Amino acid sequence: MQITWLGHSGFRIEIEEAVLLVDPWLTGNPMFPAGQEDRAVQGATHILLTHAHGDHASDAARLAKQLGIKVHCIHELSEWMNANDLCDALGFGKGGTLTLGGAKVTMVNASHSASIDFGGKGLLPAGSAAGFMIAGEGHTIYLSGDTDIMADMAWMAEYHQPDIGILSCGGHYTMDMERAAWAARKWFNFRWVIPCHYRTFGILAQDASALKAGLPPGIEVIEPQVLEPIGI
Repeated sequence: MQITWLGHSGFRIEIEEAVLLVDPWLTGNPMFPAGQEDRAVQGATHILLTHAHGDHASDAARLAKQLGIKVHCIHELSEWMNANDLCDALGFGKGGTLTLGGAKVTMVNASHSASIDFGGKGLLPAGSAAGFMIAGEGHTIYLSGDTDIMADMAWMAEYHQPDIGILSCGGHYTMDMERAAWAARKWFNFRWVIPCHYRTFGILAQDASALKAGLPPGIEVIEPQVLEPIGI
């Protein structure tokens, strides 16, 4: 398995026979280096979106058409994308599981807003925000999406038993590093934690020192570097 950060909340996850692009915001992303898009998306088989905000979804339709692959997201957002002929989108709902290239992808809850704020059409409702449990190769990744701490994390941790956490924890728009550490140590049994939704803008956390300080020994916090694969 390889997990590659694309900056902000974007990831390339190579698992089983799938190459998943999650929230691949590349155009205008201050963390993503110019001229590296082909490297980031080469061989991608599916796109996953946690929600419709532009810093997550604004490149998804373009990339899906370019690569000839589908976008998988909450039902309402998929309907809007299909109705506007943006791309081929397949919607599903929380609790739903897709098998993508041998990987099992289950949509789970997140606590965040989810309006469409790209495309010059103003703010439009787009279902709700989500996270994903991605299982394969003997591991389960909990990709939180944009969220605060929520009680759902307790049953999600017990039921799915993820050993890898990709947590949005830059603060201001999502939980911060301290809150993410609290949730991780209270409910989860992670072996690895990868922070995201940080460093992109000055208003967000610029490092994960508080996350590291808040977690017990035995949990490895991997501060990702853009386009540098993390092998697990």
